[in-house]
Amino acid sequence: MTAFRLLKTICTILALTLIPTSLAQAAEDNPFKDTQITAKAVGDHVYMLRGRGGNIGLSIGEDGTLIIDDQYAPLSARILAAIDELGGGKPKLILNTHHHGDHTGGNANFGKDGTIIAHENVRLRLLQDESSSSAALPLVTFSDRVKVHFNDDDIELIHLPHGHTDGDAVVWFSKANVLHTGDLFFRASFPYIDVASGGSIEGMRNNIAQILEWLPTDANIIPGHGTLATKKELEAYLEMLNYSVDYFGKAIQAGTSLEQLLEQGVDKKYASWGAAFINEERWIRIVHASLTQ
Repeated sequence: MTAFRLLKTICTILALTLIPTSLAQAAEDNPFKDTQITAKAVGDHVYMLRGRGGNIGLSIGEDGTLIIDDQYAPLSARILAAIDELGGGKPKLILNTHHHGDHTGGNANFGKDGTIIAHENVRLRLLQDESSSSAALPLVTFSDRVKVHFNDDDIELIHLPHGHTDGDAVVWFSKANVLHTGDLFFRASFPYIDVASGGSIEGMRNNIAQILEWLPTDANIIPGHGTLATKKELEAYLEMLNYSVDYFGKAIQAGTSLEQLLEQGVDKKYASWGAAFINEERWIRIVHASLTQ
């Protein structure tokens, strides 16, 4: 065998062994490779889409398509395909409940053809991210609340300050009787509170209590994370927040250290709430950071 043929044989062997391995590794490193977008009807012309990241609210009707949050950029094509199956098209309006990437990552794609609306602090936070393109930024911002008349519904974006972040907004479909809470509400699990971005557990508790005062009993609730909920689940969530503020707040005032709180843990009633994104230890750390900031 000549030196050239030997070299060619070695290269072929390497191609058959190394390339498939690298492709397999790339597939393993892709967190979205198996993500499927599923849809659930939750009200007149309103749907909830689930995939990877925050839940998406969707309205389809004569005026076109409106979405609330848009998960991650690599999922945009799959989100559009799910919308197409429901009879919708490219969203004309994109409403952001807050600035986190699992809710706004698709802005760069959807913002090219639609108008993004969000609280003014969402735009400010996204501007701080050097990787954000101009298409990803909210074109319309508000400070307190704004109403959108779309698909024969009065859709209101209501700012609730210092809860999950300092730019949170819930979205209320008055005719469809559907509320999208963004990450102010994680169903049956401990939530993430972004203290560095103005989040506060006491503020979140107050915001949820305020929502419960006016929310109709039969309303459907699209949480930031988790399955479709009702007012009953939101009330249970408020109970958990009240417990966390009261119990850990009193302990901190009595001089209990963070290490002691971690050793004590949470009430057994809420042990299962730490099975999701925020486990028990991380929740205690978040509560402590919020109450002592």
